Amino acid sequence: MANIRLTLCLIALILSACSEAPTETTAERVNRIASEFVHGYYNQFPEEVYEVGYPDSPPDRFGDHSEAALAAWDARIDDWLTQLDQIDVSELTGTPTAITYVFARERMQVLVDKRICHNDLWNISPTWTGWPFMIASTLAVQPVEDDDDRGAALSRAADIARFLDVEVSNLRRGIDQGYVAAQSNVDAVVEQVTSLIETPVEDSPFFSPAARSDNDAFIAEYRDAIESGVYPAMTAYRDFLRGNYSGRDTIGVSANPDGDACYAASARYWSSLSMDPAEIHRLGLSEMARIQSEMLLLAQKSFATDDVKALLEELRTDPRYTFASEQAVLDFVSAAVERSRVAVHSWFGNVPDADVVVIPSPAYEKDSGGGFYSAGSADGSRPGTIQVGTYNPTTISKAGIESLTFHEGYPGHHLQVSIAMLNESLHPILRFMYVSGSAEGWGLYSEHIAEEMGLYSSPVTLFGKFSDEAWRAARLVVDPGIHVMGWTRDQAVDYMMEHSAVSRDQATSEINRYAAVPGQATSYMVGSLEIQRIRRNAEAVLGEQFDIREFHDRLLANGGVALPMLGTAIDAWIAEVQAANP
Repeated sequence: MANIRLTLCLIALILSACSEAPTETTAERVNRIASEFVHGYYNQFPEEVYEVGYPDSPPDRFGDHSEAALAAWDARIDDWLTQLDQIDVSELTGTPTAITYVFARERMQVLVDKRICHNDLWNISPTWTGWPFMIASTLAVQPVEDDDDRGAALSRAADIARFLDVEVSNLRRGIDQGYVAAQSNVDAVVEQVTSLIETPVEDSPFFSPAARSDNDAFIAEYRDAIESGVYPAMTAYRDFLRGNYSGRDTIGVSANPDGDACYAASARYWSSLSMDPAEIHRLGLSEMARIQSEMLLLAQKSFATDDVKALLEELRTDPRYTFASEQAVLDFVSAAVERSRVAVHSWFGNVPDADVVVIPSPAYEKDSGGGFYSAGSADGSRPGTIQVGTYNPTTISKAGIESLTFHEGYPGHHLQVSIAMLNESLHPILRFMYVSGSAEGWGLYSEHIAEEMGLYSSPVTLFGKFSDEAWRAARLVVDPGIHVMGWTRDQAVDYMMEHSAVSRDQATSEINRYAAVPGQATSYMVGSLEIQRIRRNAEAVLGEQFDIREFHDRLLANGGVALPMLGTAIDAWIAEVQAANP
């Protein structure tokens, strides 16, 4: 009887404690759900962390992309969305949590909408969405400072074979269900993986953790893990593509089931704006006409010619306008980084003290060209990185290198990402997640304002700025062109060549990228035009009260949020300025 009474007392105490527990406020609930989502995302896809610097993802494995794991992940998103839909958003009006709510819900919903693409079933990608790039980039920032770090690095290296086995399993399911990649991308990835297989272990990008360590036992064990596990797994993957996989001859995603719907959902996912493919295509043609007019004026003024097409070819091929060595490319980029690092203080009030370094793309990516930014660590222990294609430098034009640098570095991605990542007052979802439309839109806008900032060093590099802008307009034309309008790969490459200074290798690589990631390429110009529209409106409304430094600070204050959210933020800033200056 005493035991029964004791049990009843304990139950009563537990129930009492539960009844007295504080009720979760609306703001607390939103912040909790958003935290669960961002943490869940980078635990489900830890191979994406290298790009954003999220500090709390598993360091000892890659993501589980198996059918069961992805189904479980989708169920979690559905549950979070249900919870968010039950919230009375009026209680959040005017609070920072309202931004967290809108952004979290937007990111979850577009993930749901994009399920129609079944990207996991045909992800054969020679660009950053492919496993070679993601694994190499992840291992490039893998910590190896102590025994725990080195143990995690060994576990992650050993996990690569499982990861690739799942990739093959997913591709087999894709074949069964009719979801396949373009054969041109299959060929590109076969070449890419073959290059990795033929690279000596010590020179492999996958060897980076060992190359950065002075622990002999770890180096030996890591080498064995790569030799005995990773190389056989890569060979099996490559041989599967060669012998068992037939890609589609049609480059566009419209050849897959629900391909047109996939493209619409993808374009919305990347830009955060709903635009019909035909509307995107027309916008590209319109912008191309405008840019070509500006290129003609600059060609007449600085190069004494009316033949823009011939000038583009000259900039691509004349040794006066190309590089003599890979080091010359890196030196040119580094000089532009230093020049822009100083200049940004006159155009931005908030310039974090965050280092950035310039590195060449690894050998296996030799044909990829271009550039890529990876975030540093939130604690400042690892700098941001601008990766630049340097292969075959005599074919790389000086015309576009500076605009690329300003896009990836200052005032572009490095500044943008650092402002958000280092602001600990922001919710983690705003610090470590972003929308391509605002992030890449900002990168292209940065190329645009670099002219206002006086950063271009010569008429050649300024012409390159217009050429790169034309390249982004061309993306609006060719991306929906190949995916829903029946354009061929050669037709798209020819259009890129005709309207910008990119080489044929660069244009071919670009089209492969667009084929792998439908819609993403359109987010640059769409986002930049929207940011420019927002700025013009603020300048018109505020007149002499417009402050470019305050405008830029407010635009970047909440990270890479959806484009409509940027407009809302600037509208609020306009109202504040007007209230302070009646």
